[in-house]
Amino acid sequence: MDFVSTRIITDDIKRLVQFYEDLGLKAIWYTQEFAELSSATCTLAIGSTRTMNLYGSGVALPASNRSLIIDFHVSDVDEVYSRLGATLKDVVQAPTTQPWGNRSLLFRDPDGNLVNFFTPVSPEAIRKYMKG
Repeated sequence: MDFVSTRIITDDIKRLVQFYEDLGLKAIWYTQEFAELSSATCTLAIGSTRTMNLYGSGVALPASNRSLIIDFHVSDVDEVYSRLGATLKDVVQAPTTQPWGNRSLLFRDPDGNLVNFFTPVSPEAIRKYMKG
């Protein structure tokens, strides 16, 4: 089994895709109702509420997540926070060093989903995320 993506369902797909593009991801639109934003390590899919209706009415409710955090590893979370300041309308926590060794910036996307940008700073966290 391979984990390939996380999908967000939204009532305003253009707004949400644009938000993630403003953060630095590039969208590939497959239809007007579905796009994917991929990095080297993961894919964030965004679908309109209409796509979920194909599975059954009310299967997924947009803008209602309160349990999931979408994590992005960045090279310098403080620099990213400084650069994206105006883009981030709902910052939950400015860059803070967490007990597990990551310096993290937590904010919400336009649908209220939690997004975490983090940079490993402790020796253990750095080792965990070393490439190659």
